[in-house]
Amino acid sequence: MSKNSLGASDLFLGVLAILLISVSFYQTWVGLEQIFGNASFVIALVLSLLLLFLCWMLRAAKLEGKSTGSLVGIYIFIASFCFIANFNALYTRFMRTDIYTNELKTINEDFNTLENNIEAKLNYKYPKETTRNIEIKKKQLMAQIVDPANQGIGTRAQSLIRDIEKMTGQKVDLLTPIGNDYEDLAQRMGSQIDNMVMDLSPDEKNLKSDVNNSVLKWNKRVQEFLLLPKKEKDDLAQSLIDNALTDYNKLGNRGSNVLGEDKFKFEPLLSQTQNVGKIGYAFEHAIKNFGMYQFVVLAGCILLDFVIVIIILLVTSPDNRTNNSVLGNRKKGRTLIPNK
Repeated sequence: MSKNSLGASDLFLGVLAILLISVSFYQTWVGLEQIFGNASFVIALVLSLLLLFLCWMLRAAKLEGKSTGSLVGIYIFIASFCFIANFNALYTRFMRTDIYTNELKTINEDFNTLENNIEAKLNYKYPKETTRNIEIKKKQLMAQIVDPANQGIGTRAQSLIRDIEKMTGQKVDLLTPIGNDYEDLAQRMGSQIDNMVMDLSPDEKNLKSDVNNSVLKWNKRVQEFLLLPKKEKDDLAQSLIDNALTDYNKLGNRGSNVLGEDKFKFEPLLSQTQNVGKIGYAFEHAIKNFGMYQFVVLAGCILLDFVIVIIILLVTSPDNRTNNSVLGNRKKGRTLIPNK
């Protein structure tokens, strides 16, 4: 066999290099799109061809017994660009839905916190502990009225009303629905109880009512979002987040105006999910939330860009040049037969 011919192990390394760097090429293309746009295809192709060429050069240098330090340094430098882009593409693909979902859950919690903070600054006729318990019962009553399994003021709703009457020492009027609009009935019952408990100006009453309604609305919308398929979540999440934050910031600023900045200080929230898909955000999010998923993506990117050169360096040696195999050799020579 000629020393310049290719053996099975050489073909195996070549195919493995092409497969790994082909996948890296696609992920690099996707990962660089948000920076270079359409030019990312050409940049990813050039980087991938350079990596393949360097793999060939490294193997040739190892076979000839030459130093490979400079070639390895160049390979690491070029592969680092691919690694960064690959991480961005893979991390965004695997974690996009979780990022959106967690953001909406956080906003939902922020709405509840905003509601509690605003209500804590309002003027009440009763001690804070009593007021808090009345508010809990009121919310249970409103949820019970709209419960599809037992709409209206049924047995459970009447029991909650009696509890509220005991705490306030006042009589609660049993209102009736207009047609089958039980949501309207729940709102009117809630407003009646608020008027019994609070000593509010018209602006404060409207503020509290709007905050309560927004909290209920976004609690419901977030729960509906969580039931959607992954594709629909990814398509709808950003607009939902933007709308939720718009409502949240409007209510917070309004609360600051109605109650006074000295009484209620509000800091607007900004969405970070608009940066999903950007390289900086991918690494920042991964570092802050490092866990098993982040480790798997990191390991996968290292595998794509660096494992082939490690294999070449480990299994290639000058001895392979004469026997044309990086996995072993077959010794050839004359067979000596002793004379009888």
